[in-house]
Amino acid sequence: QVQLVESGGGLVQAGDSLRLSCAASGRTFSLYTMAWFRRAPGKEREFVAAISWRGGTTYYADSVKGRFTISRDNAKNTVYLQMNSLKPGDTAVYYCAAVRAPTVMPRGPTGYDYWGQGTQVTVSS
Repeated sequence: QVQLVESGGGLVQAGDSLRLSCAASGRTFSLYTMAWFRRAPGKEREFVAAISWRGGTTYYADSVKGRFTISRDNAKNTVYLQMNSLKPGDTAVYYCAAVRAPTVMPRGPTGYDYWGQGTQVTVSS
C-alpha cells in the first residue's frame, strides 16, 4: 500500500512557475513508477508526466513538453513536478499516481494503482 499526498498548488499568473510535490508513504517508494495527471473542469483526466522507478526514464505529454519537468528523490519518498511558463490551459486539479514496478511505463490512468487527493492549480491570464 502506498499513500500519496500532493502539495504546492495555488493561483498564479500566466508565465509564472510552480513546483508540485507528492509525498509517498511506505518503504518501497523506489520501486514505484510515479506519474502526474490532471483534470480540468469538464474534461477527462489526462496524463501529464511519468518517471520510472529508478528515475532514468521520463515521459511527457506533448502539451507540457519543454515546460514541465518531473523528478524524484527516493531518499525523501517524494516526486516533483516543476511547472514553468504556465498557461491558463494548465488550470486543473493535479494528481499524483503510483504503480509498482510495471513492465512498461503506463501513460493512462488505468495503469496506476494509487492516487493522491489532488491539488488545484489555477493560472490566470
